[in-house]
Amino acid sequence: MLGEFNSAIATYKGSIKKFFIAIAMQLGCPTENDEGKPMTVDALKEEILINSNENTLLIFPEAKRLTTSIRYWLEDMISAGARVVCFAVANPGRDIFLDMLEIELELPSDRHIREVMEVEAQRQKLQISKSRLAELQPLAGRNPMLARKIIKNEALGLKQDKPEHTQYVVIMPIILACLMSFGIVRFIGMGTGNKSLYIFGGVSLVTGMTLKQLGSVKGARKRLGQ
Repeated sequence: MLGEFNSAIATYKGSIKKFFIAIAMQLGCPTENDEGKPMTVDALKEEILINSNENTLLIFPEAKRLTTSIRYWLEDMISAGARVVCFAVANPGRDIFLDMLEIELELPSDRHIREVMEVEAQRQKLQISKSRLAELQPLAGRNPMLARKIIKNEALGLKQDKPEHTQYVVIMPIILACLMSFGIVRFIGMGTGNKSLYIFGGVSLVTGMTLKQLGSVKGARKRLGQ
């Protein structure tokens, strides 16, 4: 995007001042005042904001790390016409993220994961056969970071036999089928005048629906290989 926009890529690592200095330097904004002294964080924010327009592009690879003050500043940047791209495993679902378009990227293919592992093996100066790569690749799932970690463990001679990523089976159709069967029992009891079946089916149906709703409560979302 460098040919189309005035771009900056930054990751917050605990220091707000270093974060804004990195953005200012990439966008060509001054980081010192007229007296030659380093600007404060607020001065850096204002300087970047003044020099931003529709041709400004900000990219944040790890958006969930952004602090509240940074997110509030980004609201002003967006109002000034700047384009903001945030990458995250899951949408945090607050303030600026609520206004952003959400695009889900496809998971890396098995071939891409193996290529990452091959590159890491070369960097570690590790001679590894394709058959061994095929054995190690399932341990990483679709996560390039885990792929690099597995190669590092292989270079250190650490035993690896369990995958670090998680996979799950969607059992919602089974749950719905069970709930429907309880409903059928209830109707049979109602039609035949059997109060026991009617009560059992009704109570089971309500209990199942209650458990289904409780099971839908979600915490932080995790993707495959996180």
